Amino acid sequence: MVRALAFFGALIVGAPASAGCHLALALALDVSSSVDEAEYRLQRDGLALALLSEEVQAHLFLSESDWIALAVYEWSGSRQQQIVLDWVAIRSPEVLTDVVEQIATSTRSHDDFPTALGYALGYGATLLERAPQCDRKTIDVSGDGISNDGFSPALAYNAFPFDGVTVNGLVIGGGILEVEEFYTREVIRGTNAFVETATSYLDFEDAMRRKLMREIGVRAVGQIPSTPTEG
Repeated sequence: MVRALAFFGALIVGAPASAGCHLALALALDVSSSVDEAEYRLQRDGLALALLSEEVQAHLFLSESDWIALAVYEWSGSRQQQIVLDWVAIRSPEVLTDVVEQIATSTRSHDDFPTALGYALGYGATLLERAPQCDRKTIDVSGDGISNDGFSPALAYNAFPFDGVTVNGLVIGGGILEVEEFYTREVIRGTNAFVETATSYLDFEDAMRRKLMREIGVRAVGQIPSTPTEG
């Protein structure tokens, strides 16, 4: 993993610091008991490598005038949520390198609790309340199962501050139709919300890269100055 990070880190292209945040993105990683240690590492390292990919960097550093704020947390049972990366403004390639190193060297917070998606969503909404001021706010939840502990996603949406928040999903195990349907029906929320699928944990990096490109690539559309007319 260290050699891979060094290789991908060399691909980062320089970009000056920018002025405004167009997206606050909270990434939620599943560490419930259904995720074994090898799958956990594929999820953690897949996120790190997806962030370092040329395609995602092209979206991150597309413009000198904006940037994203990123946070990462792990989730499993009702009371088992843990921050991996607190809010960081991704203003430069150097900051991105530091962020990826922090993610790649993190240790798993829990491994023996069930799947409490309602609590995971509520935690993400609370985390977004102290994010930098950004044009958009998104929670991105990865998981391989349906909720089986605590309150439901619907109750989370009623009880926590989700105004203006989009929730997207990354379902791991694309052949498990029940999980994909659950995420589509009960988890995703907001304008243009979507579910990305990874056929297995081995496909997680590619799926995460596709999803990050789709999320980061959307910019708020401002007014175009009018051209004065003659006469």
